[in-house]
Amino acid sequence: MSLKNLNAKIRIPKLLKSKLKNKKIIQIYNKFEKSLDLSDNFVVAVSGGPDSLALAFLARIYSIKKQLNPKFLIIDHKLRSESTNEAINVKRLLKKNFISSEILTWKGKKPKKNIQSNARNKRLELLYKKCDKLKINDILLGHHQDDLVENFFMRMVRGSGLKGLTSLGLKTTINKKNLIRPLLYQKKNDLVYLSKKVFNFYVEDPTNKDVKYQRVRIRKLMEELEKD
Repeated sequence: MSLKNLNAKIRIPKLLKSKLKNKKIIQIYNKFEKSLDLSDNFVVAVSGGPDSLALAFLARIYSIKKQLNPKFLIIDHKLRSESTNEAINVKRLLKKNFISSEILTWKGKKPKKNIQSNARNKRLELLYKKCDKLKINDILLGHHQDDLVENFFMRMVRGSGLKGLTSLGLKTTINKKNLIRPLLYQKKNDLVYLSKKVFNFYVEDPTNKDVKYQRVRIRKLMEELEKD
């Protein structure tokens, strides 16, 4: 995609247009567009991390090109005291970049065990309920290449069979909703680069460094393997 081709179809805000002058961002977008083929409105799940913010930007450009009206949903799990302020800040940041969003809040008692698994299930529940109201079936998630490898190792540790080891897919259909992962072949470092260039901000979740979580231990193992 070139700026000329995009602007020929529809005018985009100058701020977003200026970001697309970056050659690396254009390359990331082109890869993103090739992995996505949507003609109906969709939902984008945003956490505030670099991967989901990159997804929000790329999905916004895609929606302008395809003349679609996606819904950007920020999930506030309320598992940390600062999560609500983070969600509000992300909402403001997106608005500055011509991306309207809504915050969905996890209300009620929080689990003390299997926190990440429960949070993931609750996040999907909130997204599904909103999609039902909006009559939307496609949900974009920010899983990337590093997640694909992490998930493979996690399933291997748990003794998954060959089918289980195939890990995440570009699209998974559950309860008539399509969970779509258009960043699955994008590198984490590239998404961090994009988020810094476009937003100059992203949320760093402290649990991503807490070794009591298996995913974090797997991530550290991968870092050691990468050194070799």
